[in-house]
Amino acid sequence: MIAKSLLVVSFSTLMSISLVAGAQSSSSTSETSQGASSTSQGSSQGSTSSSQSPSSTTEGSASSKTKSSGSDSSSGLSMSDKKFIKDAADGGLAEVELGQLAASKGSSDEVKKFGQRMVDDHGKANDQLKQLASSKQVNLPTEPSAKHKATKAKLEKLSGDQFDKAYVAEMLKDHKKDVAEFQRESQSAKDPEVKSFASQTLPTLQDHLKQVQSMAPAQRTESSSAKQPSSSQQ
Repeated sequence: MIAKSLLVVSFSTLMSISLVAGAQSSSSTSETSQGASSTSQGSSQGSTSSSQSPSSTTEGSASSKTKSSGSDSSSGLSMSDKKFIKDAADGGLAEVELGQLAASKGSSDEVKKFGQRMVDDHGKANDQLKQLASSKQVNLPTEPSAKHKATKAKLEKLSGDQFDKAYVAEMLKDHKKDVAEFQRESQSAKDPEVKSFASQTLPTLQDHLKQVQSMAPAQRTESSSAKQPSSSQQ
């Protein structure tokens, strides 16, 4: 009986030890699995951060290139091309308004005809410029600048030969400036369409300049003739 009792006790003890060892093994396996899962998640997050980093670098590089090239991100044009378009629009609007004034107030047929030509030629160029600006997302002025408005106001107060002389002098000054600017842009514009517009418009401006230069000596001669009678009377 004693032997049987000892045998039963030994068997029970072995079973208890076996169950405890199994539980510990199962717990260890669970912890190992959790550790592997944590490692996998950490690796995945690290990979995601790593994949996002090149994107940020690319964006920063693109931004840096845009700033260094001096371009306007909204239109894609360089700052110099955008300025040229806006200045050309401002000048074109002024030429049309002054041309209308010359066509109605000019005392000589030559001035009247030249004024009408300014309305026609610059009106056409303005329409082409509007289309170009729209395609480049550039907002153009809708009326001449304060400087050009002041010039118009000054001319409106004149009449006869005084008006003709002042108008021709203004056109001579403006077209010398315009030809120089369009010449430069036709050679150095960054945007091919802006360069094309400048190149196509330049010959017309050069012809305007040539015409107004031929009118200037005539205006000086007429002015001198008008002064001579008063000098003789004195």
